[in-house]
Amino acid sequence: MRDSGRAEINPLIFELQGRRVRAMAKPLTSHRPMLAIALKVVAIGLFTALSALIKAVSDTVPAGEAVFFRSFFAIPVIVVWLAIRGDLKHGLKTQSPMNHVWRCLVGTSAMAMTFMGLGMLPLPEVTAIGCATPIFTLILAAVFLGERIRLVRIRVVGIGLLGVLIMIYPRLTGSADMSSTAFMGVLLILAATIARGFVQIHIRRMVMTENTAAIVFYFSITASLLSLLTLPFGWVVPDLRELTLLVGAGLVGGVAQILVTSSYRFAPASMLAPYDYVSMLFAIAIGYIWFAELPTAVMLAGATLVILGNILVIWRESRLGLVRGKARSLTDPKGG
Repeated sequence: MRDSGRAEINPLIFELQGRRVRAMAKPLTSHRPMLAIALKVVAIGLFTALSALIKAVSDTVPAGEAVFFRSFFAIPVIVVWLAIRGDLKHGLKTQSPMNHVWRCLVGTSAMAMTFMGLGMLPLPEVTAIGCATPIFTLILAAVFLGERIRLVRIRVVGIGLLGVLIMIYPRLTGSADMSSTAFMGVLLILAATIARGFVQIHIRRMVMTENTAAIVFYFSITASLLSLLTLPFGWVVPDLRELTLLVGAGLVGGVAQILVTSSYRFAPASMLAPYDYVSMLFAIAIGYIWFAELPTAVMLAGATLVILGNILVIWRESRLGLVRGKARSLTDPKGG
């Protein structure tokens, strides 16, 4: 909406097959689980609100223009935060600029597709499909990183993919209020979800050499520049309402990123990961209040299977000591 669009800078230590890989970020400062949960839930709420802000202008503002405002106006918030943490001077150094380029190209594409999809589908449906990102990440990690998928994970992937199929089946077959717009919206959000999976496995490699502050900062800069390439394709001059919503989306996104990052300073990712799915509750509430959208029973059934599959992945990997929360939070729930 996980956005809208929904993720993206966790201070964690990765354990992979018994070897520790140091993530270039600050370790846990203290174990304060209630504070961590509160920060994470508020961040998820803000990310969902960001999706709603973009959706509110989607009928008149092109997706490329929305990407620019979302990325550009998050930069001042992120810069101030990095300065406060003392990461502004040394934290932005990079050993592999091309890794940032590829991460930004795919991440910006995912954000743009998400923003387009928000104008075509209900907010709860976009959020629900986006929850499948960890499932696709697991598949892509096996293909591109050579990670082993044991029988338990195969079953989990099967549950998640079944949930996705249940959610999108009515849109693809025309059995529930089918329209060409809804069909295209499903394809865009599904493509964005898969793209975010690519981003996550790419970030898993990047964090071995790159500072997390640099990953976040350069993504915002590059996404802003890439979005300018769409300027000849129909940008509009926003009115006061649209400008307020667009700038608000960028500021909200920047604050949400800081909150979700800060949450991982007080609790491990394995404990906080299930709270990502609070986004469904926020999406249902905001969708109903703001856009008069109600989720269908079929969509809720599919979303339940997707979330169940993800929780089983979290539980299994937590038992194996494999923490992947950093890559998940580095990917914006709204496409980054």
